[in-house]
Amino acid sequence: MFEDLLVQEQQALMALKPVVNKVFVTGAGGFLGKTICKRLRAANIEVVGFARGSYPDLSDMGVTMFQGDIADYDSLFNAMRECDLVFHVASKAGVWGSRDSYFEPNVNGTANIIRACKQLNIERLVYTSTPSVTFAGEDEAGIDESAPYAEKFLNYYGHSKAIAEKMVLDANSEEFKTTALRPHLIWGPEDPHLVPRVIERAKIGKLKLVGKQDKLVDTIYVDNAAYAHILAAVDLSTTANAAGKAYFLSNDEPITMASMLNKILACVDIAPVTKRVPAGVAYTAGVVLESVYGLLNKQQEPIMTRFVARQLSTCHYFDISAAKQDFGYRALINIDEGMQRLKQSL
Repeated sequence: MFEDLLVQEQQALMALKPVVNKVFVTGAGGFLGKTICKRLRAANIEVVGFARGSYPDLSDMGVTMFQGDIADYDSLFNAMRECDLVFHVASKAGVWGSRDSYFEPNVNGTANIIRACKQLNIERLVYTSTPSVTFAGEDEAGIDESAPYAEKFLNYYGHSKAIAEKMVLDANSEEFKTTALRPHLIWGPEDPHLVPRVIERAKIGKLKLVGKQDKLVDTIYVDNAAYAHILAAVDLSTTANAAGKAYFLSNDEPITMASMLNKILACVDIAPVTKRVPAGVAYTAGVVLESVYGLLNKQQEPIMTRFVARQLSTCHYFDISAAKQDFGYRALINIDEGMQRLKQSL
């Protein structure tokens, strides 16, 4: 499998291998977490995975798996013993749910990770954050990391991740180096989130574009996101340019939401989406549905929320110069090549 990786990935892994003994990956069974584990194992790096569910495929590739909840400190602490690098990828994502359902894993779970790292003298932590920490419902056109955290969040996900990211960065020190990576809209083969949702809604005729204008968005192919995490870990182990900092990550190919959705649909020969809903109508629908679902205490996610309405009607593309400069990140697989791989997998 190592020979199948791109040369740049091989070089990054070979730079990481001599400076780590055992790597700990939270959310190892998730989309990004599993991709990181595959890369590490391809380089024969020892990996301990932590996940809520059972993942025999990870065990088969040589990952030592622990099943548990990151909000449970004791089980986390025991699993992290003897590790010297942590990729904290696990979090509750999505746009709907109670405050506790997000803050318990995303905030308290991250606090547990930091505490365990310090108690076990683990020196490096790469945290998977999100651009949602800066999103307050307005256009984000080419912003960089100088953009502040949002003052008002449209859901608990962004709010909890902002608190957790700040905790991680504040924990940075000479003895414990931390960094936070903000990949935007991760997609690719085996994607359990964006791709199946787009295809499912298109099949039942409920996929629509929001707003009159096509706004640019950044996305990132999953292998590129994993590559960036490896590069950041190498940096923390050597020059430490990334220590104490957060970084936006993308494919560096801003694309309209309509184009991105239709590229995904083309992978399964579904006609392009053309129907539109005014942004104001979508936002109002989100307000109403959130209120109704809240009153009825429904756990199922509404078909529209305020956050989704704003996400789909605003631009989200980022200046990733800092990631390029500080740890040498470049997208290895462009959108068109990624779509070919996605089509083959589907």
